[in-house]
Amino acid sequence: MEIWINPACSKCRSALTLLDAEGAAYTVRRYLEDVPSADEIRDVLGRLGLEPWDITRTQEADAKELDLKDRARWPRDDSGREAWIEALAAHPKLIQRPIITADDGTAVVARTEEAVRDALGR
Repeated sequence: MEIWINPACSKCRSALTLLDAEGAAYTVRRYLEDVPSADEIRDVLGRLGLEPWDITRTQEADAKELDLKDRARWPRDDSGREAWIEALAAHPKLIQRPIITADDGTAVVARTEEAVRDALGR
């Protein structure tokens, strides 16, 4: 199991605390320092069963600078999928956190205790 975190994020710290309390074996990836490639983001999206816009933090300054809310420039369909993935790879602050990749090949956005427990049960 791997968890993508930003140490400054309270949800990430809560997820780590719960994983530790449950005695889970995991690897921490500080994704702002060890930035995932576009291929890694595609893989995680497949594991999550989500699209890139589903895991994008649209209130971040980078999102506003890129104007990600402009649906004409950033369509939320197959025609825009690769541009979104490239934006996440180029601007990792935009990636929702924490993300846990579970041992069964799936992943969850672990922003709640329930989501972390779900990952633990996989």
